[in-house]
Amino acid sequence: MNLKDGVKTAENKVSGEARKLSVFVRDTSKSLIDRLECYEDIINLEVGDTGLNRAKNLEREFNIRQLYIKYEGDNPTGTQKDRIAFAQVYDALRREFDTVSLATCGNYGVAVALAANLAGLGCRIYIPDSYNTERFEEMEALGADIVQMKGSYEDVVRQSTLLAQQHQWYDANPGGVNTPLQITAYSQMAFELVEDLGDAPKYCACPVSNGTLLAGIYRGFVSLYKRGKTSRIPKMIAASSTRKNPIVSSFRSGLDYCKDLNPESIKETKYNEPLVNWHSFDGEEALYAIRQSGGSAFNISDKKMKEMSTFLLKKEGMRILPASTAGLIALLEMNETQNFEPDRYVAVLTAKH
Repeated sequence: MNLKDGVKTAENKVSGEARKLSVFVRDTSKSLIDRLECYEDIINLEVGDTGLNRAKNLEREFNIRQLYIKYEGDNPTGTQKDRIAFAQVYDALRREFDTVSLATCGNYGVAVALAANLAGLGCRIYIPDSYNTERFEEMEALGADIVQMKGSYEDVVRQSTLLAQQHQWYDANPGGVNTPLQITAYSQMAFELVEDLGDAPKYCACPVSNGTLLAGIYRGFVSLYKRGKTSRIPKMIAASSTRKNPIVSSFRSGLDYCKDLNPESIKETKYNEPLVNWHSFDGEEALYAIRQSGGSAFNISDKKMKEMSTFLLKKEGMRILPASTAGLIALLEMNETQNFEPDRYVAVLTAKH
């Protein structure tokens, strides 16, 4: 099944044990504390602890030492979005909401639909009417109600947030009050990396869209460093589609704030869609992370992302969404110009293809 954003369906599978726990979570005759504990068990079973592998074929090809790939395609719906989706639904369950709502272009919607389904909560998903993703079928199969709205993704986020307030639904949209929770969920990736590597890497590279992922990973590394668990904070490398992301554009323009782009200048393709936007909801946090860590930001072309996706399949046997390779490409380009000394370098690949 091909999707608007290029991700193939992950069949949204969870273990039989998680399904059994879900039966208990959905039973409202049980105490809320017990239901929350069971939902935590589901999260611990299914979300995170994704694979970290040393990419030796890439090391040889690009003359870089100790390059590690953090592969988020291991999550239930095939992307990193499961981390924040399950965190939001847990929060909704804890606060006794009966419905979760959000705007999405595909991946986040499926992740929240699965998380809500396992929790026994309603799920209402708003999608720009210009999008035509087959992930509709997945969301509906998971019990979500789909509503198409006029306007851009950013417009639909604002409209769906207002509707959530009116109907007293849990608003799981990015930005605003949800930023701390989503950043905390993504910060767990830093803890996993340090657990696997024994210390923080020298660089950590990520694709960016709204900026929440990069900001969250950085926040996790900062926490670990301040607690004496690591010897350093990695330099954070952001990468996105060429001149189509406010975070990268603002950094490269030397701005100390995240400046919106002109919506009319944004052109989406099947390769760049997960990365582009004219307004990054957590752009300020991501820009701060890049600057504070001494990192950098890069524009990556569709051609390079497509070629890297093909290369990873051929050399590493990994089916990776082209847009997910942006951070890896940026890291390799930095090595080409700076000739990195032997150390540990991490690239986050956010979705399977």
